[in-house]
Amino acid sequence: MSENMLEFNGVWKKFARGEKFDSLRDLIPSMAKALFSPSKGDLKDKEFWALQDVSFQVGRGDALGIIGPNGSGKSTSLKLLSGILKPDKGQLKVKGRLSTLIELGAGFHPDLTGRENIYLNGTILGMKRAEIDRKFDDIVSFSELSEFLDTPVKRYSSGMYARLGFAVAAHVNPEVLIVDEVLSVGDYHFQQRCFDKMREFLRDGTSLVFVSHNMTAVSTLCKSAVLLRKGVPVYQGDVSTAIQKYHSFFEEETTDGDVAILDVRMTNSAGVETEIVGPGEEVVIEVRLKAKAEINNAHAALLIHTDEGQLVFDTATSLLLDKKKLNLRAGEIARITFKLNMNLRTGIFLLGFTVTSEIEVPGQFIYYNGKIKRVVMAGERKSNGIVYLNPRAEVCVE
Repeated sequence: MSENMLEFNGVWKKFARGEKFDSLRDLIPSMAKALFSPSKGDLKDKEFWALQDVSFQVGRGDALGIIGPNGSGKSTSLKLLSGILKPDKGQLKVKGRLSTLIELGAGFHPDLTGRENIYLNGTILGMKRAEIDRKFDDIVSFSELSEFLDTPVKRYSSGMYARLGFAVAAHVNPEVLIVDEVLSVGDYHFQQRCFDKMREFLRDGTSLVFVSHNMTAVSTLCKSAVLLRKGVPVYQGDVSTAIQKYHSFFEEETTDGDVAILDVRMTNSAGVETEIVGPGEEVVIEVRLKAKAEINNAHAALLIHTDEGQLVFDTATSLLLDKKKLNLRAGEIARITFKLNMNLRTGIFLLGFTVTSEIEVPGQFIYYNGKIKRVVMAGERKSNGIVYLNPRAEVCVE
């Protein structure tokens, strides 16, 4: 049996729903209320458990996936392991040299250049100056950012941030590597290089904790997984079983949110309501909803999954409407409309719909339904894969 490099033993972590105070006059009554208000068990007013009694172990050279819907406590677990947060209950242990990539640009100073940030971030991760000097060329080569090395990182794109961050973290030679979904911002070529590097780490005995919504990546890297939902461990064990249980969440509808769905319609390019669409066809998806309570600074999102639960697309009103937020009074009705081309291969897909507030608990759904409508992509199969790119071909004999 391999030595445990990471241990989570009955860990609990709580947070308080944030409040903003514009003056001391607002702050003092709030502090008095927090001091004298009765607590609910171990929770005070406006507190909630982000993690509840979570336990797992990772042996040397093993890879553990942590999966679950948004707001389930995945990133909180990683921040506890990295020492950014401390648990309220329970214990955790990390042995050996730790390297983390859990937040885009963490450890970078925006006004420093890429070159300077390699030294800054490497030092934060425990590397000595001489070690960074020795590995500097390899870090730059891996990042493929040599021509931007003397540019301040505040000019970098999110993908460039990820490249530089992973390049430094990968050359710490960690005994424990912690990676969050941050890698998803990189391009396909760089993501493949990162996955290859993580496989190399595993072969060399590094322990890996990996968080991702990409179930293909999780199943490829990890043999076991912990499935979280609203901070509670639902399952721990074989990665295939964990992924199957994760997929089952998309068959369920949240019933305790502040949103009621009144109607969902999808119309094709002719304006006819349908559930059968041809690959590449334009559709309009309308969702009518009613606020059961006041909703502030929220955004609605549309998701598309395969019938096996793999996410293939998502977008949100805050991205498409110049960051416009959804604000509704209790009882008010709104219609959310999405227009898109269904460039998907022949098969069955599930449309999901979410509403997320940035006020109550950032990142947590006030409404979630992973299967608000089923879509049948019909038509002659002319290609493989998930997307449909209107393939054409020509053969010329000379």
